[in-house]
Amino acid sequence: MSDFTSNFWSLYVAGITVVSILACLLLLWFSGKAKAMTASDNTTGHVWDGDLREMNNPLPRWWAWLFVITIVFAFVYLAMYPGLGTYAGKLGWTSTGQHKAELDKGNAEVAPLYAKFSAMKPEDVARDTQAMAIGERLFMNNCAQCHGSDARGSKGIPNLTDGDWLHGGATATIKETLTKGRNGNMPPMAAAVGTAEDVKNVAQYVLSLSGSPHDSLQAALGKSKFAACAACHGMDGKGNPALGAPNLTDDVWLHGYGEAAIIAMVNAGKVNQMPAQADKLTEAQIHVLTSYVWGLSNKGAATAQ
Repeated sequence: MSDFTSNFWSLYVAGITVVSILACLLLLWFSGKAKAMTASDNTTGHVWDGDLREMNNPLPRWWAWLFVITIVFAFVYLAMYPGLGTYAGKLGWTSTGQHKAELDKGNAEVAPLYAKFSAMKPEDVARDTQAMAIGERLFMNNCAQCHGSDARGSKGIPNLTDGDWLHGGATATIKETLTKGRNGNMPPMAAAVGTAEDVKNVAQYVLSLSGSPHDSLQAALGKSKFAACAACHGMDGKGNPALGAPNLTDDVWLHGYGEAAIIAMVNAGKVNQMPAQADKLTEAQIHVLTSYVWGLSNKGAATAQ
């Protein structure tokens, strides 16, 4: 990408900015010096509606000084703050820096509250009403955009309330997922499975693993071809949390149900990403959010006293 970037646009914007300010200054100067031709009654000669004449009165001095002040302010602003291309300004101000400062201030104010929860086990935090209220707001602000406000997800987005976990549902695993994110990759497997008919047979076998309606003859033919999938999903189809390979026997379908959906997955594969939250949330916030997410699928344990 370096071949397509240069400082041209920075210089272009800076030049336009300076020229525009100078043009305003010159316009103010020349308009104050220019003498318009006027009649003996101090009118310009322009007449509207028969008797409405334009007077040639000078601009009020206080008004002219307002223009001068705005021009001076513009130059001072551009000297102190970023506005001239890549020039950072004398104050070194950035929107990113201001956001970080405000974020650090807010985190410092709530640090004592989070310290209380950080000293508790996630399972115990999940039983604390105040902590769960905070966890809910953290979830709404950072997770609900994908998983939904009810945490039930959608096609391609895991349901966090059903107890079905790709990488495991222990609090330590959830915290790792929130902190580092996850990258899921189901490679295209059609070539490894065989012909298009073999892929269809494998799809029927996968349906049979969860007790879904299927063609038993095709499923029997697809069982041997399933060996290409067993490296991740296991010979019994129960998945592998270490790889994030889903359990194919539990009738939970993340990317769609039915023969067509399974065939599409085998043919094209799928890449999913759960973004890391460590750069957005503090360790204490992730601890509370972990407890909240764990509690979504462990209602009984979370409410037990």
